[in-house]
Amino acid sequence: MGIFDFFSKKEHKEDLNKGLEKTKEGFFSKIAKAVAGKTTVDEDLLDTVEEALMSADVGLETVVKIIARIEKRVAIDKYVGEGQFMKMLKEEIQELLLENKTSDLSSFDISNGVKPYVIMVVGINGVGKTTTIGKLAYQLKLAGKDVILGAADTFRAAAIEQLDVWAKRVDVPIIKKQMGSDPASVAYDTLESAKARGNDIIIIDTAGRLHNKLGLMNELTKVKNVMKKVFPDAPHEVLLVLDASTGQNAIIQAREFMKATEVTAIALTKLDGTAKGGVVLGISDQFKIPIKFIGVGEGIDKLQVFNRKEFVDSLFS
Repeated sequence: MGIFDFFSKKEHKEDLNKGLEKTKEGFFSKIAKAVAGKTTVDEDLLDTVEEALMSADVGLETVVKIIARIEKRVAIDKYVGEGQFMKMLKEEIQELLLENKTSDLSSFDISNGVKPYVIMVVGINGVGKTTTIGKLAYQLKLAGKDVILGAADTFRAAAIEQLDVWAKRVDVPIIKKQMGSDPASVAYDTLESAKARGNDIIIIDTAGRLHNKLGLMNELTKVKNVMKKVFPDAPHEVLLVLDASTGQNAIIQAREFMKATEVTAIALTKLDGTAKGGVVLGISDQFKIPIKFIGVGEGIDKLQVFNRKEFVDSLFS
């Protein structure tokens, strides 16, 4: 049993359904009206589906793929009733996500026997990065893991203070220094401390914004190189936090951070407050990097493991 299996409880599915309400309202109201009474898939219906997907911020590239798949299916099966069409659309979206060849975290042991397991968290200010770290630390602690946090976003005093508040709330140790300190030195001290304490998981926060792209790239590279002095294979995960409510801007941010560092996983926050939940489909399709966590509420327990099948099931429920 993986350490995140507890994420699959029924109440989490209920949270997911509730979190996707705004996306479903806009998405399905348009398609339901267009498909009502239809016995064939015509150009008007496909235009409506395209519009609905775009309004949910799926993204043009991914929308084009979905429409092409529908057209291919319709060419084989000429008659399509209302129920059949929705089933077809659901299947094609699900298949598109499954083709990305990434494993859902529900069947993935995050540490894979590595101790300590080092997670470096990146993302711009305001996306919910520090909150995601706090919630992740909480869930890991519930799973019986010893977690330590490193406040390596030293460019903002507020970032250090906020992470410190979360550390106290979750009751996990934190390594911090004053604002303006060298972020790499904070990361180094955190890893050394974890080594002495015997912690299972290390989560390192990093700066959300530097003066230019080169500065961001250099800083993240420096932090990673310093980590390797303590644990040669660290970091084991580079987790990019994105805000779902920003829609296509989240995709732009993802591209920029992927230029700056090797992102291995994505956490998508604030799904519950937006009608742009379709961005999940676009991000998963375009980047082929696993979305591992989604935020579906403000509560400390509202961070979920992303499961593609459950997500699409909820979207069409």
